Amino acid sequence: MCKKVAIYPGSFDPITNGHVDLIKRGLALFEGELIVAVAKNPRKATLFTAEERTKLIRDAVGDHSRLTVTSFSGLLVDHARSVGAKTLLRGMRALADFEYEFQFAHMNRRLAPEIDTVFMITSAENFYVSSSLAKEVATFGGDVSGLVPSNVVDALRKKFTEKRKKS
Repeated sequence: MCKKVAIYPGSFDPITNGHVDLIKRGLALFEGELIVAVAKNPRKATLFTAEERTKLIRDAVGDHSRLTVTSFSGLLVDHARSVGAKTLLRGMRALADFEYEFQFAHMNRRLAPEIDTVFMITSAENFYVSSSLAKEVATFGGDVSGLVPSNVVDALRKKFTEKRKKS
């Protein structure tokens, strides 16, 4: 186990059961603080605001003494340095994720050689789950329970009901 601060970054739009699984496993792997860092990317259209995503994560995972949920903008490595993190935790669902994650890890390593990336493979029951897939199913009123935490099921239902009323 490592006592260093680790960051699990992502857009988490919304958090899925796969993300929750990685958070729990990250807490088991690292003895230090695990920071779930919600990315604010102005070029990315998200369904939920950064504040909503942060709250959804907190509600989904509950309180834990070594878990912090924050948001950030800018370069991940700059945020990692600002909080003293030495490790980035990244999840991989399938082979398709590898190329992107490989490039991401190498760029981060180039920008911040003191920060390492640890890859964790998602569990078999969650390898097909993505935030995009959950949103797509929810868009059409499909059942996303089992894909996302129950608080997210409710938030998706509410968000898409509001969108339908506006249309």
